[in-house]
Amino acid sequence: MNLAAQVQRMIKTTALVLSVMLCYTAVTDCQLNARTEINIPDIGRYKTLKCDFHMHTVFSDGSVWPTVRAEEVWCEGLDALSITDHIEYLPHKSDMVIDFHRPYEIAKPVAESLNLIIIKGTEITRAEPMGHHNALFLSDVNLVDTPDSLDAIKAAAEQGAFIFWNHPGWKRPDGRAVWSPAQVEIFGNGWLHGIEVVNGFDYYPNAHAWCIEKKLTMMCSTDVHAPINQSYDLSGNNHRPMTLVFVQEVSEKGIKDALFKRRTAVYFKNTLIGEEEYLKPIFDESIEILTKNITINGKGRANIQIHNISDVSYELVMEQTGGETEQLITIPANITLYANKTVILPVRGVSVSLSGMKNIKMQYRVTNLLVAPDEYLQVEIPIKVTFVPVANN
Repeated sequence: MNLAAQVQRMIKTTALVLSVMLCYTAVTDCQLNARTEINIPDIGRYKTLKCDFHMHTVFSDGSVWPTVRAEEVWCEGLDALSITDHIEYLPHKSDMVIDFHRPYEIAKPVAESLNLIIIKGTEITRAEPMGHHNALFLSDVNLVDTPDSLDAIKAAAEQGAFIFWNHPGWKRPDGRAVWSPAQVEIFGNGWLHGIEVVNGFDYYPNAHAWCIEKKLTMMCSTDVHAPINQSYDLSGNNHRPMTLVFVQEVSEKGIKDALFKRRTAVYFKNTLIGEEEYLKPIFDESIEILTKNITINGKGRANIQIHNISDVSYELVMEQTGGETEQLITIPANITLYANKTVILPVRGVSVSLSGMKNIKMQYRVTNLLVAPDEYLQVEIPIKVTFVPVANN
């Protein structure tokens, strides 16, 4: 290598190192001794883990060092991560030695020191219609580096990897994914286990529907390349997109078991997306009715206090059923159960002559808990009301 080429490479390498250092400085704003916990309850026998399984570093087209990803995840209250650098797209390869195992190896000691679970993974980046896929729980990433697209997926599957389809609607004008012959073949071979229902800022309704129809695991990822605080507004009540994984055992093995058994939900922009068997207990465990027994005099008012212990502000819309509830009391048509707050739900009697005690179930749908595209979780808020008749003057 001549002198001019050596100087040029030194300049490029120095620029890359300075870029990484600046990114690291930006990340340290979160302070390693100031983790923000995410309050989403455990459900039944499952622990709720907060996870991001799609992110990049300077070992592909990201702009941070692998340790930064572990530090970001810890600061933001997550429990597990996977660095999934591209195999095929390596814009920094002239400035550093590329080794597909290095991002995991570099980040692992930091992750373990922070009690994080880190999973070895990669992104298989191929042209449409096959698209991009992440493979988790790999033993040898190098085996996935093959020219043929299907051979790459097969090599990951043969290692027992959990494989999910990334941002299926990416680069499509209408944002809608297409289930092409490539997906038919991958799915038909048993090599596709999940789909990103949400990637970054984008929700894919038809991918959501496919997960339900084809029994695939729902995933949600940041796909972050820059420092996290340059890609997402994490101030106030904002949060990064993540996959909630419901595990029986807090370990890599427990996460793998849960992913293959489809025990996940999407957490995105104060919205939960998942199957009712997981969203319903999350809501139930989040909510405590502080005043279950109320007294209403005639058409008077009584207040129900409801406390929400979670970080999700639940948006409730009353269900018009024409049932007994509407014949006994009037309730708010809309109510927000704010995160980590107690909210008053006012109710009124509809008759001056009612008397006695009634068990009432107020029925709502939660419009930021999706069990299918455009289909919301139905919930009941049970109370006991003692009606006292009032003379009608």
